[in-house]
Amino acid sequence: MSTLEIRDLHVSVETDQGEEKPILRGIDLTINTDEIHAIMGPNGSGKSTLAYSIAGHPGYIIKQGSVKLDGEELLDKPADVRARAGLFLAMQYPVEIPGVTVSNFLRTAKTAIDGKAPRLRDWLREVKGSMKELRMSDDFLERNVNENFSGGEKKRHEILQMELLKPKFAILDETDSGLDVDALRIVSEGVNRVREANHTGLLLITHYTRILRYIKPQFVHVIVKGRVAEEGGPELAVRLEDEGYDRFLDPNEALV
Repeated sequence: MSTLEIRDLHVSVETDQGEEKPILRGIDLTINTDEIHAIMGPNGSGKSTLAYSIAGHPGYIIKQGSVKLDGEELLDKPADVRARAGLFLAMQYPVEIPGVTVSNFLRTAKTAIDGKAPRLRDWLREVKGSMKELRMSDDFLERNVNENFSGGEKKRHEILQMELLKPKFAILDETDSGLDVDALRIVSEGVNRVREANHTGLLLITHYTRILRYIKPQFVHVIVKGRVAEEGGPELAVRLEDEGYDRFLDPNEALV
């Protein structure tokens, strides 16, 4: 079993005026492999900031705290080192990479993570098997990464990466965003398949409970104004669906 431990994490961003704006104000989370943790909260509460800070995005300023994977501090390491240690981030808005095919991108990523190139025949068998499960046609491999992809194609590509790279921990930032019912089901089935096969720990960021009907968390954490406001089991997500976030918010205060 591996453990991802986040302690007293404070994160700021730089505004257009060159000032630092606090976003996270002391986050504590512990995630083990084989566990599913849902992160919920209103817009602007710091959910995506948490995801990108864990993954190593340079645009976020770590003020204090630690992020450790199996006891090893990650905050002083660049994103590629964190990825090789076992972290994976499925972005809410995956970027386009013109001129780079999906085929080249996936094999390059796998080589970087494992430190050696996979055997081509075995690799193609694995890639195409995963794509079949995700209802992706073979010609997808020759398209440029995320260029002119639909929302569903972008999210399926993220889960394809996750399945092939086999991380210890995967952070899924609003993977349900922009998906219709069929795409949501297919993507969720892919996430569950990867988690069960590799014992991956999941940090699932979402506004709504609809994805939680397919990917069932054991733990739910509500982040409001950069802090964990409440924690519980799956019943907490049901309560949030019924009641919303009003009870956490002061109507006279800004959200962050």
